[in-house]
Amino acid sequence: MSFKEFYISFKSMIKEATKERLDPGQRYVIMSDLHMGDGGSRDDLKHNQAILETALEQFYLSNNYKLVLNGDIEDLNKFEYPQIRKAWPKLYTLFSHFAQDNRLRKIVGNHDLALLQQKDYPYPLHHALTLYKDDTSICIFHGHQASKLFSNFDYISEFIVRYMAKPLHIKNTSIAHHSKRRFATERKIYRAARDLGVLAITGHTHRPLFESLFKYDSLRWSIEELLREYAVAEADRRIQIKALIDLYRSELERISKNGKKKEISRSLYSTDALLVPCLFNSGCATGKHGITAIELDGGSISLVHWTQEGKNRPYIEKEALYKDRLENGVIRYTLKTDNLDQIGMRIALLGKRNNTDTFQAL
Repeated sequence: MSFKEFYISFKSMIKEATKERLDPGQRYVIMSDLHMGDGGSRDDLKHNQAILETALEQFYLSNNYKLVLNGDIEDLNKFEYPQIRKAWPKLYTLFSHFAQDNRLRKIVGNHDLALLQQKDYPYPLHHALTLYKDDTSICIFHGHQASKLFSNFDYISEFIVRYMAKPLHIKNTSIAHHSKRRFATERKIYRAARDLGVLAITGHTHRPLFESLFKYDSLRWSIEELLREYAVAEADRRIQIKALIDLYRSELERISKNGKKKEISRSLYSTDALLVPCLFNSGCATGKHGITAIELDGGSISLVHWTQEGKNRPYIEKEALYKDRLENGVIRYTLKTDNLDQIGMRIALLGKRNNTDTFQAL
């Protein structure tokens, strides 16, 4: 799929999306890629079950959040819907509690697209959701729409997973495990969102993004800010700064050794000198160290990380802006936060290009 084809499709999707106004005081939490299975050893969500159910029951439900499940919630590429339904009774009960108060929005992804044909599915399904706040448009969709593999080979890939990988107990590999395809997908969405002047919130790649920045970029720039502060800091503060720099540098080295770092996001997504903060990604609920989500709370947007005490990496503890402790040792870290009006202003001033020029430049 060319960028021009995706751009036209993306523009049409925004036009047809379910629309809601984001009023002051309203709260949304966006989660994606739960990949609910049969509760067995091949269920990608099982190891984070306690974290997810605690977060939904003790925090989001009681604090009046609307829950947006942004695609790939049930993993129908590997399991049948009745198997999944039987394996996750408490989680479906929590979904129903949100739905009873009109606080559930469920968006389909490539792994749960077949739910559109499921006659007894209890919740309304959407392809996208657009929230409006003043002059800022927030488009929430799964993100598989930009994937070349999904567009051209969806039925073939589903056949391989269902009839070959499943019997052989081969773990399902999706775009989340292929860096080159992740970058290509993110780049299309970034450019389309920038050119249309909208804020896009996706899932699909399993990689958390905040203001179009991947964790590697964020850590690099945090180190640069600390180095500038170090030059004018007092002696006691210099000791703290040095410890933080050592911690962040270790995390950068870990990412590089794992082959996850390619280039900084600006050069991956755009040749422009300035990166437009138009792309956010909620990550996934299947991470080794916990789950990530995007929160909208009135006038702010935040990236949060939920984990079990003792399960998180050391840099998370130092990097987090805020920390909330729930029962059973479940912890919510607020990693990044910003003002939606300011983000909308930056998108309006830096984005919205002439589409003809955009296509000619491809």
